[in-house]
Amino acid sequence: MMETLASHHGITADSEGPFNEITPQTIITAGAVLAALLAIIGYYNKGYKRYLKILAQEEDVKQIKKEQTLIIYALSACLDGLEQLGANHTVPLAKEKLNRYINQLAHDQLDN
Repeated sequence: MMETLASHHGITADSEGPFNEITPQTIITAGAVLAALLAIIGYYNKGYKRYLKILAQEEDVKQIKKEQTLIIYALSACLDGLEQLGANHTVPLAKEKLNRYINQLAHDQLDN
């Protein structure tokens, strides 16, 4: 039965085709293609991991900025309270510098 199907489709043990002979050059070429594909996949994977790391860092920076904003407002409130209690030695100067900093930060006028 197998012989009939094979001969019906024109396939014989003697037939010449591109896959009948495996030469050392064929093996070398296949290895080179496989190595190139693995290298491309590796570089893609490395780039994708770097991209994910950058996204995570951006989220961390956003969180840190929120925390710093809260800390600055709390510091401003503390300086206001100290000034109201009469601590006038360096408190007004510190409060003025902090207010100037907040104002410049709000208008993107800080020199980094």
